[in-house]
Amino acid sequence: MIILLDAGPLGMITNPQASPANQECFQWLVSMIVRGIHVYVSEIADYEVRRELLRAGKKRGIARLDILKNTIGYRPITTPIMLKAAELWAQARNNGQPTADPKALDCDVILAAQALMVKGVVATVNVGHLSRFVDARNWRDIKATE
Repeated sequence: MIILLDAGPLGMITNPQASPANQECFQWLVSMIVRGIHVYVSEIADYEVRRELLRAGKKRGIARLDILKNTIGYRPITTPIMLKAAELWAQARNNGQPTADPKALDCDVILAAQALMVKGVVATVNVGHLSRFVDARNWRDIKATE
């Protein structure tokens, strides 16, 4: 199984504030890795989390994000992924089910395209938009025994 982290869980895992939810998400990640599940930071999720950390001047969060992606692995965006994302975006619009404003960079379709290309599951807190295109589950619902 390959898991790509969406921005929600990625932000929770790299957040230096040890809230119960953040700790639970971090322990979930550790349990996946210990059981041999491949979990990756997607470039588009990194972008979503990083831009807010930069805006807010949160250097510790940026450092933790860099450490995580260098530790568990990083999946860059490629041309085939962007071509697939454009297909998904057009399909959603044609079906009357857009996932973002027409002028916005639609991170969800980019992440979905990447997950489709690697035959992966998206660990998220926002199942609704992503599950239209790909296997997307709340991170708490992804078990290492699958």
